[in-house]
Amino acid sequence: MTTSPYNPPCGGLPPQTALMTGRAVFTEAYAVIPKGVMSDIVTSVLPFWEGTQAWMLARPLSGFSETFAQYLVALAPGGGSERPEPDAEAEGVLFVVEGRARLRLDGRPHDLTPGSYAYLPPGATWSLRNDGAGSTRLHWIRKAYARVPGIEVPPAFVTHESEVIPAPMPGTDGAWATTRFVASDDVRHDMHVNIVAMRPGASIPFEETHVMEHGLFVLEGKAVYRLNRDWVEVEAGDFMWLRAYCPQACYAGGPGPFRYLLYKDVNRHAPLAPFRAPR
Repeated sequence: MTTSPYNPPCGGLPPQTALMTGRAVFTEAYAVIPKGVMSDIVTSVLPFWEGTQAWMLARPLSGFSETFAQYLVALAPGGGSERPEPDAEAEGVLFVVEGRARLRLDGRPHDLTPGSYAYLPPGATWSLRNDGAGSTRLHWIRKAYARVPGIEVPPAFVTHESEVIPAPMPGTDGAWATTRFVASDDVRHDMHVNIVAMRPGASIPFEETHVMEHGLFVLEGKAVYRLNRDWVEVEAGDFMWLRAYCPQACYAGGPGPFRYLLYKDVNRHAPLAPFRAPR
């Protein structure tokens, strides 16, 4: 039996006979929101969205995500919004994992299917609608764009992961590769949303410890992740938040590939304003 390259459906409610103890973890350095806790009763309804439910996986919050919000959005047939983004300074990425949707971006229509990726710069005019007969699910990642004088805002674009050649990490013979939707050195972009893929048995062979904050949503497969001092098993449908400087590494467990959607903040100086001495 073939498996989908994108995570399985979530929602519903466990039966009363189910054990309540699971894999959910929330610490000062990381959080794991496993697929089993993404029931319908924890979803949010969004202003000006119809036929929509959203799992808010991350949001700016003291002791949690600082730079981004991430939603897993489910659209019923006909569901969507003509006024989706309430913040004029927000940029966004849409990544479709199930079904079909029609995106109208700056006056142009785009048909989105699983694997479709759209970058929405601040100020973009867009709407989204599920015009199919089945359900549609997609990730919506939002960030307040960090403007820099003299650097222009990047343009909107729509692509599909099949149109981007994964870049292998050095010395891995392709066992660990990243699908990059924007160039790493394009300083117009202050966030990257990539797909990381690892073959069974591949590893991130050292504890990465860096300034970038991460959101990781597992699209396919399973792995064991080193998060701060702990080893944590994750599988398709799980979400991880990693604060800046949280040590991280992993082994891909197989039997198939391990893939995840990865957010990180990039290409900006560290803000000093909260610590600047009065003049």
